[in-house]
Amino acid sequence: MKNKTVLSKEGNYGNWVPANMMKLMLTGDVVLAAAAGVFAGALRLTVVGIIIGIICVVLCAFTFYMWRCRVAFDFNKGGVMGKVHQFLVDHLLWEGNGTLLDIGCGAGALTMRCAKSFPAATLTGMDYWGKEWSYAKEQCERNAVLEGVSGRVRFQKGDAAKLDFKDETFDAVVSNFVFHEVRTAGNKLDVVREALRVLKKGGAFSLQDMFEQKALYGDMRQFVKELKAAGFSEVHYIPNIENVNNLVPRFIQAPWMIKGAGLLYGVK
Repeated sequence: MKNKTVLSKEGNYGNWVPANMMKLMLTGDVVLAAAAGVFAGALRLTVVGIIIGIICVVLCAFTFYMWRCRVAFDFNKGGVMGKVHQFLVDHLLWEGNGTLLDIGCGAGALTMRCAKSFPAATLTGMDYWGKEWSYAKEQCERNAVLEGVSGRVRFQKGDAAKLDFKDETFDAVVSNFVFHEVRTAGNKLDVVREALRVLKKGGAFSLQDMFEQKALYGDMRQFVKELKAAGFSEVHYIPNIENVNNLVPRFIQAPWMIKGAGLLYGVK
């Protein structure tokens, strides 16, 4: 197991529960509360006011739940995001000499963790980026400067379903909870295959996603057999990683959060 890597508390790495989402939910809470008061009071439509009030209470409860998740994920508070990233890095069977690609790098948190874990490596972080996640290329570059690794890391925009790299370009490939979000691919396993396409023969990979959700990925044990039949020298799969060593708190293990996650790792 590799030494635990600590990122700077000054870094802007965002959160898996985006701030924009929380603002939208809070706004909805306030609007519903006001509407309940108007209907029940000013308009004297008591039944309608009560119904809206009940909906408001349910939404407020869910908002509180999502806020708890956000605090738990926060790198400088609950630290779940950092622990999940470290679990991925701990299973990357690589000495750190050469090049690494982080697919769907977001704000660059996993890229930075890899850069600090493998000081001899040169890294590329790619992402489609988007306002809904509050991530940006410039944000990644600022974080790289802050972590002191900007000389070895570069970032570029791209589509995980069609990577802008030739076959066998990188010595290592990582990705964390990205593949299921790729909207340009109907078959999510094709996104995994694309990630492995750009990995050199003998290169290492460590990929985490909702692999246990059969509606997305089918039978991952069968996919492991497919990779072994294709000549991969080492392939391992850990299902339900959320339950491994209390990696993810129970209250976060919900279908819309982290449930049915898996880690696929090995050597091509």
